Amino acid sequence: MAEYLPEITNDSVCPVDAKEELLDECESIWKQMEECQSKLMLLGTETLLKSDAKLSLLMMRLKALTAEYNQWQKRSPEIISTNPDVLLALGKEELQKVKNDLEMVLSTVQSKNKQLEEDLKREQQWHEEQEQILDVLNGIEEETKTQVEQLSIKSLDTRAFHELQNKMLKLKIYKEELLNALGEFLEEHFPLPEKGGSTKKKKNSSEEPAVELITLHEILEILIKKLMSTPHEPYVTINDSFWPPYIELLLRYGVALRHPEDPNRIRLEAFHM
Repeated sequence: MAEYLPEITNDSVCPVDAKEELLDECESIWKQMEECQSKLMLLGTETLLKSDAKLSLLMMRLKALTAEYNQWQKRSPEIISTNPDVLLALGKEELQKVKNDLEMVLSTVQSKNKQLEEDLKREQQWHEEQEQILDVLNGIEEETKTQVEQLSIKSLDTRAFHELQNKMLKLKIYKEELLNALGEFLEEHFPLPEKGGSTKKKKNSSEEPAVELITLHEILEILIKKLMSTPHEPYVTINDSFWPPYIELLLRYGVALRHPEDPNRIRLEAFHM
């Protein structure tokens, strides 16, 4: 936007005569103001001995000031000078100030937008990396389970079996750390409506105990466990403890899928496939 702003030039500089004329007019107005100030000072120094006379004088001053105030309210501003050269120079100066202010605002907005774009790219990259790590871990876990089953069938020696167990333990620990980190991120950016929030149902005009809402982290854990434990039947039934906005969020962004025949059942998208 900055390059489309018209360039304000100083080709027609205010002539010397126009400047002198403007200075003379300003000097004349300043003298009038000094005269008014002197009169006000003289009025302010008057002293009256009788309280009734002072009150009367103050009332007269109040009326005079009120009338003067009303006159100034009705009065329209006067142009100091009618010289076109003076007005042109003053107009250019004001336009230059407006241009400088607009350029400063534009620069600030562009800088802020650039910073926001960089922050968004970093957050998106971090999110993609976390998803990739989770997919890799799911694949490694599946492969490890298969290897354990094969090694058990072949009756591997105790040493190899223990080494594999240690690897699985380390893998589980790393997975838990990753899930904890993901849980902290979800709790920070996707909290419940309020801590300890709950939903209430009424049946037969009697109020039942409140149902505690579960976090988005817990919802994802339920979906992941269901998918890993029974991949042939990965659907989970939605109950009152599932907060509807979080279910809608998972469905909208393709993290979860709704059952084609039962809308009250959802499953986790099989990213590891």
